Amino acid sequence: MQKLLVLTCLCLLFSCGNETSSDKLIVKGNIKGLKKGTVYLKKAKDSLLITVDSLKIDGQSHFELESDITERELFYLYLDKNDNDKGRISFFGNKGITEISTTLKNFVFDAKVTGSKQQAVLNEYREVLSKFNNQNLDLIQENFNASKAQDTALILKTEKAYKSLERRKYLYSVNFAINNKDNEVAPYIALTELYNANIKLLDTVNNSLTPNIKESLYGKALQRFVDRIKQEEQ
Repeated sequence: MQKLLVLTCLCLLFSCGNETSSDKLIVKGNIKGLKKGTVYLKKAKDSLLITVDSLKIDGQSHFELESDITERELFYLYLDKNDNDKGRISFFGNKGITEISTTLKNFVFDAKVTGSKQQAVLNEYREVLSKFNNQNLDLIQENFNASKAQDTALILKTEKAYKSLERRKYLYSVNFAINNKDNEVAPYIALTELYNANIKLLDTVNNSLTPNIKESLYGKALQRFVDRIKQEEQ
Protein backbone atom coordinates (compact mmCIF):
# COMPACT_ATOMS: atom_id res chain seq x y z
CA MET A 1 0.00 0.00 0.00
CA GLN A 2 2.81 2.42 0.94
CA LYS A 3 4.61 1.65 -2.34
CA LEU A 4 1.41 2.36 -4.24
CA LEU A 5 0.97 5.69 -2.44
CA VAL A 6 4.57 6.68 -3.23
CA LEU A 7 4.13 5.84 -6.90
CA THR A 8 0.87 7.77 -7.00
CA CYS A 9 2.51 10.84 -5.43
CA LEU A 10 5.43 10.66 -7.86
CA CYS A 11 3.05 10.44 -10.80
CA LEU A 12 1.11 13.46 -9.52
CA LEU A 13 4.34 15.40 -8.95
CA PHE A 14 5.57 14.55 -12.44
CA SER A 15 2.32 15.54 -14.08
CA CYS A 16 2.20 18.81 -12.13
CA GLY A 17 5.75 19.60 -13.16
CA ASN A 18 4.95 18.93 -16.80
CA GLU A 19 1.85 21.07 -16.61
CA THR A 20 3.80 23.99 -15.19
CA SER A 21 6.51 23.85 -17.86
CA SER A 22 4.00 23.34 -20.68
CA ASP A 23 2.31 26.63 -19.76
CA LYS A 24 5.48 28.53 -20.60
CA LEU A 25 7.44 29.44 -23.67
CA ILE A 26 11.00 28.21 -23.20
CA VAL A 27 13.63 29.55 -25.57
CA LYS A 28 16.85 27.57 -25.79
CA GLY A 29 19.50 29.24 -27.88
CA ASN A 30 23.08 29.29 -29.02
CA ILE A 31 24.92 32.25 -30.53
CA LYS A 32 28.14 30.96 -32.01
CA GLY A 33 31.05 33.27 -31.28
CA LEU A 34 29.37 35.22 -28.49
CA LYS A 35 31.47 35.70 -25.37
CA LYS A 36 29.93 38.72 -23.67
CA GLY A 37 26.60 40.45 -24.00
CA THR A 38 22.98 40.32 -22.91
CA VAL A 39 20.08 38.53 -24.58
CA TYR A 40 16.53 39.78 -24.10
CA LEU A 41 13.22 38.05 -24.76
CA LYS A 42 10.57 40.63 -25.66
CA LYS A 43 7.00 40.84 -26.90
CA ALA A 44 4.56 43.57 -27.87
CA LYS A 45 2.18 45.02 -25.30
CA ASP A 46 0.07 48.12 -25.87
CA SER A 47 2.13 49.05 -28.95
CA LEU A 48 5.38 48.81 -26.98
CA LEU A 49 8.01 46.10 -26.77
CA ILE A 50 8.45 44.88 -23.21
CA THR A 51 11.17 42.62 -21.83
CA VAL A 52 9.82 39.37 -20.37
CA ASP A 53 13.18 37.76 -19.60
CA SER A 54 16.88 38.46 -20.02
CA LEU A 55 20.23 36.85 -19.39
CA LYS A 56 23.76 38.24 -19.23
CA ILE A 57 26.23 36.16 -21.25
CA ASP A 58 29.75 35.86 -19.91
CA GLY A 59 32.00 33.25 -21.48
CA GLN A 60 29.46 30.82 -22.93
CA SER A 61 27.21 31.09 -25.96
CA HIS A 62 24.28 28.93 -24.83
CA PHE A 63 21.31 30.46 -23.03
CA GLU A 64 17.77 29.75 -21.91
CA LEU A 65 14.94 32.24 -21.51
CA GLU A 66 11.27 31.78 -20.67
CA SER A 67 7.95 33.56 -20.57
CA ASP A 68 4.39 32.91 -19.53
CA ILE A 69 2.25 32.64 -22.63
CA THR A 70 -1.50 32.73 -23.11
CA GLU A 71 -1.62 33.61 -26.81
CA ARG A 72 0.37 32.32 -29.74
CA GLU A 73 2.11 35.49 -30.77
CA LEU A 74 5.33 36.98 -32.08
CA PHE A 75 8.27 37.23 -29.71
CA TYR A 76 11.62 38.92 -30.26
CA LEU A 77 15.10 37.84 -29.28
CA TYR A 78 17.38 40.84 -28.84
CA LEU A 79 21.15 40.77 -28.52
CA ASP A 80 23.04 43.62 -26.89
CA LYS A 81 26.79 43.20 -27.41
CA ASN A 82 27.62 46.35 -25.44
CA ASP A 83 28.84 48.05 -28.62
CA ASN A 84 25.65 49.88 -29.73
CA ASP A 85 25.09 47.17 -32.34
CA LYS A 86 21.81 45.48 -31.46
CA GLY A 87 20.13 42.72 -33.45
CA ARG A 88 16.60 41.34 -33.33
CA ILE A 89 15.20 37.95 -34.32
CA SER A 90 11.42 37.61 -34.50
CA PHE A 91 9.65 34.27 -34.08
CA PHE A 92 6.24 32.82 -33.31
CA GLY A 93 6.04 31.70 -29.71
CA ASN A 94 3.86 28.92 -28.33
CA LYS A 95 3.85 26.80 -25.19
CA GLY A 96 6.84 24.49 -25.06
CA ILE A 97 10.39 24.72 -26.32
CA THR A 98 11.62 26.93 -29.16
CA GLU A 99 15.23 26.55 -30.26
CA ILE A 100 17.23 29.34 -31.87
CA SER A 101 20.72 28.93 -33.28
CA THR A 102 22.65 31.73 -34.96
CA THR A 103 26.06 33.40 -35.10
CA LEU A 104 27.47 36.54 -33.59
CA LYS A 105 28.71 37.75 -36.98
CA ASN A 106 25.31 37.50 -38.70
CA PHE A 107 22.92 37.42 -35.77
CA VAL A 108 19.72 37.98 -37.77
CA PHE A 109 20.53 36.45 -41.16
CA ASP A 110 22.03 33.21 -39.82
CA ALA A 111 19.15 32.56 -37.42
CA LYS A 112 17.47 29.18 -37.57
CA VAL A 113 14.32 28.86 -35.45
CA THR A 114 12.43 25.66 -34.71
CA GLY A 115 9.63 25.03 -32.29
CA SER A 116 5.95 25.78 -32.75
CA LYS A 117 3.92 24.76 -35.78
CA GLN A 118 3.26 28.48 -36.29
CA GLN A 119 7.00 29.05 -36.62
CA ALA A 120 7.29 26.24 -39.17
CA VAL A 121 4.63 27.93 -41.32
CA LEU A 122 6.26 31.33 -40.86
CA ASN A 123 9.63 29.88 -41.90
CA GLU A 124 8.06 28.53 -45.09
CA TYR A 125 6.52 31.93 -45.88
CA ARG A 126 9.68 33.88 -45.17
CA GLU A 127 11.78 31.62 -47.37
CA VAL A 128 9.70 32.50 -50.44
CA LEU A 129 9.30 36.13 -49.38
CA SER A 130 13.09 36.51 -49.27
CA LYS A 131 13.18 35.60 -52.97
CA PHE A 132 10.71 38.38 -53.74
CA ASN A 133 12.81 40.81 -51.69
CA ASN A 134 15.99 39.81 -53.50
CA GLN A 135 14.31 40.42 -56.85
CA ASN A 136 13.14 43.78 -55.54
CA LEU A 137 16.71 44.76 -54.61
CA ASP A 138 17.90 43.76 -58.09
CA LEU A 139 15.23 45.97 -59.68
CA ILE A 140 16.17 48.90 -57.46
CA GLN A 141 19.80 48.57 -58.53
CA GLU A 142 18.82 48.23 -62.19
CA ASN A 143 16.57 51.29 -61.95
CA PHE A 144 19.35 53.28 -60.28
CA ASN A 145 21.80 52.39 -63.05
CA ALA A 146 19.19 53.26 -65.69
CA SER A 147 18.56 56.65 -64.07
CA LYS A 148 22.27 57.33 -63.91
CA ALA A 149 22.61 56.49 -67.58
CA GLN A 150 19.42 58.46 -68.39
CA ASP A 151 18.03 55.39 -70.12
CA THR A 152 14.32 56.25 -70.20
CA ALA A 153 13.25 52.97 -71.79
CA LEU A 154 15.05 50.91 -69.14
CA ILE A 155 13.64 53.11 -66.35
CA LEU A 156 10.09 52.45 -67.57
CA LYS A 157 10.86 48.74 -67.92
CA THR A 158 12.16 48.42 -64.36
CA GLU A 159 9.23 50.41 -62.95
CA LYS A 160 6.80 48.11 -64.76
CA ALA A 161 8.68 45.06 -63.51
CA TYR A 162 8.55 46.43 -59.95
CA LYS A 163 4.77 46.86 -60.06
CA SER A 164 4.39 43.35 -61.44
CA LEU A 165 6.61 41.97 -58.69
CA GLU A 166 4.56 43.77 -56.03
CA ARG A 167 1.32 42.29 -57.42
CA ARG A 168 2.79 38.79 -57.42
CA LYS A 169 4.06 39.29 -53.87
CA TYR A 170 0.61 40.39 -52.69
CA LEU A 171 -1.12 37.50 -54.43
CA TYR A 172 1.35 35.01 -53.01
CA SER A 173 0.79 36.39 -49.50
CA VAL A 174 -2.99 36.23 -49.92
CA ASN A 175 -2.92 32.66 -51.23
CA PHE A 176 -0.49 31.56 -48.53
CA ALA A 177 -2.67 33.04 -45.80
CA ILE A 178 -5.81 31.42 -47.20
CA ASN A 179 -4.07 28.04 -47.52
CA ASN A 180 -3.07 28.38 -43.84
CA LYS A 181 -6.38 29.79 -42.62
CA ASP A 182 -6.26 27.50 -39.56
CA ASN A 183 -2.95 28.97 -38.37
CA GLU A 184 -2.28 32.22 -36.49
CA VAL A 185 0.31 33.11 -39.12
CA ALA A 186 -2.48 33.86 -41.63
CA PRO A 187 -3.86 37.01 -39.92
CA TYR A 188 -0.32 37.99 -38.93
CA ILE A 189 0.71 38.00 -42.61
CA ALA A 190 -2.35 40.05 -43.51
CA LEU A 191 -1.50 42.65 -40.86
CA THR A 192 2.22 42.91 -41.62
CA GLU A 193 2.46 42.28 -45.37
CA LEU A 194 -0.97 43.25 -46.75
CA TYR A 195 -1.80 46.28 -44.61
CA ASN A 196 -1.64 48.63 -47.62
CA ALA A 197 -3.23 46.18 -50.08
CA ASN A 198 -6.68 46.52 -51.58
CA ILE A 199 -9.38 46.04 -48.94
CA LYS A 200 -10.83 43.22 -51.05
CA LEU A 201 -7.65 41.20 -50.57
CA LEU A 202 -7.65 41.82 -46.83
CA ASP A 203 -11.32 40.94 -46.61
CA THR A 204 -10.73 37.74 -48.54
CA VAL A 205 -8.11 36.61 -46.03
CA ASN A 206 -10.21 37.72 -43.07
CA ASN A 207 -13.30 35.85 -44.26
CA SER A 208 -11.32 32.66 -44.88
CA LEU A 209 -10.08 32.33 -41.31
CA THR A 210 -11.39 29.45 -39.22
CA PRO A 211 -13.45 30.37 -36.11
CA ASN A 212 -10.58 29.57 -33.73
CA ILE A 213 -8.14 31.76 -35.63
CA LYS A 214 -10.67 34.58 -35.82
CA GLU A 215 -10.71 34.55 -32.01
CA SER A 216 -6.91 34.59 -31.76
CA LEU A 217 -4.84 37.68 -30.94
CA TYR A 218 -4.03 38.50 -34.57
CA GLY A 219 -7.41 37.32 -35.83
CA LYS A 220 -9.16 39.91 -33.67
CA ALA A 221 -6.63 42.56 -34.67
CA LEU A 222 -7.22 41.85 -38.36
CA GLN A 223 -11.00 42.13 -37.92
CA ARG A 224 -10.58 45.53 -36.22
CA PHE A 225 -8.21 46.66 -38.98
CA VAL A 226 -10.60 45.61 -41.77
CA ASP A 227 -13.57 47.24 -40.02
CA ARG A 228 -11.64 50.50 -39.62
CA ILE A 229 -10.67 50.63 -43.30
CA LYS A 230 -14.25 49.97 -44.39
CA GLN A 231 -15.50 52.79 -42.15
CA GLU A 232 -12.89 55.19 -43.55
CA GLU A 233 -13.88 54.31 -47.12
CA GLN A 234 -17.58 54.96 -46.53
